[in-house]
Amino acid sequence: MTKNTSLFQKDLMQEALKQSFVKLNPKIMFRNPVMFTVEIGTAVMFFVCLWILLGEQSQGSFAYNLIVFLVLLLTLLFANFAEAIAEARGKAQADSLRKTREETPAKKVLALGKIHSDEVEIIPSSQLKKGDLFFCEVGDIIPADGEIIEGLATIDESAITGESAPVIREAGGDKSSVTGGTKVLSDRITVKVTTEQGESFLDKMIALVEGASRQKTPNEIALTILLAGFTLVFIIVTVTLKPFADYANTPITIAAFISLFVCLIPTTIGGLLSAIGIAGMDRALRANVITKSGKAVETAGDIDVLLLDKTGTITIGNRKATNFYPANGIDEKLFIKCVVLSSFADETPEGKSIIELAKVNPLSYQVKDARFIKFTAETRSSGIDFENTRIRKGAADAIRALCQNAGNSFPQETAEAVTKISSNGGTPLVVSENEKVIGVIELQDIIKPGIQERFERLRKMGIKTVMVTGDNPLTAKFIAEKAGVDDFIAEAKPEDKMNYIKKEQAAGRLVAMMGDGTNDAPALAQADVGVAMNSGTQAAKEAGNMVDLDNDPTKLIEVVEIGKQLLMTRGTLTTFSIANDVAKYFAIIPALFIVAIPSLQDLNIMNLHSPESAILSAVIFNAIIIPMLIPLALKGVSYKPIGASALLRRNLLIYGLGGVIIPFIGIKAIDVLVSVFI
Repeated sequence: MTKNTSLFQKDLMQEALKQSFVKLNPKIMFRNPVMFTVEIGTAVMFFVCLWILLGEQSQGSFAYNLIVFLVLLLTLLFANFAEAIAEARGKAQADSLRKTREETPAKKVLALGKIHSDEVEIIPSSQLKKGDLFFCEVGDIIPADGEIIEGLATIDESAITGESAPVIREAGGDKSSVTGGTKVLSDRITVKVTTEQGESFLDKMIALVEGASRQKTPNEIALTILLAGFTLVFIIVTVTLKPFADYANTPITIAAFISLFVCLIPTTIGGLLSAIGIAGMDRALRANVITKSGKAVETAGDIDVLLLDKTGTITIGNRKATNFYPANGIDEKLFIKCVVLSSFADETPEGKSIIELAKVNPLSYQVKDARFIKFTAETRSSGIDFENTRIRKGAADAIRALCQNAGNSFPQETAEAVTKISSNGGTPLVVSENEKVIGVIELQDIIKPGIQERFERLRKMGIKTVMVTGDNPLTAKFIAEKAGVDDFIAEAKPEDKMNYIKKEQAAGRLVAMMGDGTNDAPALAQADVGVAMNSGTQAAKEAGNMVDLDNDPTKLIEVVEIGKQLLMTRGTLTTFSIANDVAKYFAIIPALFIVAIPSLQDLNIMNLHSPESAILSAVIFNAIIIPMLIPLALKGVSYKPIGASALLRRNLLIYGLGGVIIPFIGIKAIDVLVSVFI
């Protein structure tokens, strides 16, 4: 994916300039009430210019009216350019994605009724349907989105994620999803197509970044209505000035009326509103997060509660074995032998770390007719059976129940060791031989460096963090305290996440969570912001309203900051836009009536050269402020987690007070230049 961070690339600028003129179409402009009224005013000024050329004397000089017309036209073009440059950045990314989505040959596995044969048919990827099977080998481009049903492979996803490091995808579990357009680097996989034509991940991405699927968010709609209300008010204000002017025997030209109206309505935010929304989605995309709507990004900025998995998010993925604690009377060598044998077939990182800690080659133990017992969620244990020996390794309560059901007691020293390990943030694995407890293994989580600071940052934002883990409550409590999260859900089942989300939502809070498995899908759908991993299952990706291309479990923290930045940018630029109308009021109103009503001289605090220069200075400033704010609209206002009240005070000071002061300085400076030519 194209990841050029430059705001104004040459090719994008050319496209945006072209679209600035295309967007002058009234059908397009009508979607923005503020700028549509400016376009009407510009059209009126065009006809006024023609009227003067035909001999009209009462509307001032042709040059003066022409300049007003041209400045108003520039105002429209600048506003259109702001939206067009934001859209162009998305379209450039869409073009990059189209290259990824090029027609690819697919090795379709032929079906005989409901049975798939070994025969293969080479067909274009466009002919693949949902439910079809295809296979890919080394060097093949994956032709369509799907779930791996057989095999595992190393896959290059750089065409989508921009990340050059290959990833491993395998059948079963939560890392089985593959995306069309990515490349197989090793091994062979059989894939089942999970999407219909035109509904693939790339198709959706292209539609989103091009803006075809972009709809105004609720906040954006509300602000549009507010701005339309302001515009209507100032139409009434401007129109009612006419009888006042007639009463004061002060003729006011059409150019003056239109200039006053355009300067008083919130044209700055009106011109930048769409660009801010598009740029918010663009920033999310540049963080490698695909959002299904602008609403999702906006909602992220209002999040109150954040649900995070422990493993891989708060801790560094895999737990490691750190200690062995044999029960009283159990020989350490016997205990280690049982531990190693029970972990021999355990391919998990935890199982491998147990063998590493034991420092024993499992092949050195000779056993006959071995039968390995895999771990299941029901038994919560694994192990090995051989000859007349049964060794089990698993959760303390599972092994306790196993031994007690066989009539054996659970040793007191083992129970104490379990409690001690759990209290220190570890995970105890109890080992039994022939339903008799022989000791316990200590596994320890390693908390990610710097994660405490990130949670503190979220706390300053006013966001409650909740850790979700399958660990026992003691272990969960220790890690939660050490990591600095506000709450935790221990021994969590899929329905526990759902119930917690519903409880928080019932209390009026917005909830966000991340997930990658099919079991996460209900909670992802229920959450206000659900971020699914790109590596996760198709069910998870469809349930969430965002997809993280990097598969980074901490990405949700960045998403929240992007959302808050979007809301702040829109709010601060609205404040600035309305505030700078004050200065333009003091520039134009005295200029209109100062000759007829000399007492208005007190309002002429800028001491502008003439009524004509005052009006021109105000409309010129009104026009040039829009392109000056485009970089801010695209990049977003800088966000610091200092609390809502402190942020409000800071932004009111910078953009509220600044919005009043800057136009006074700017209009006066322009007036000095304009007066030279008038």
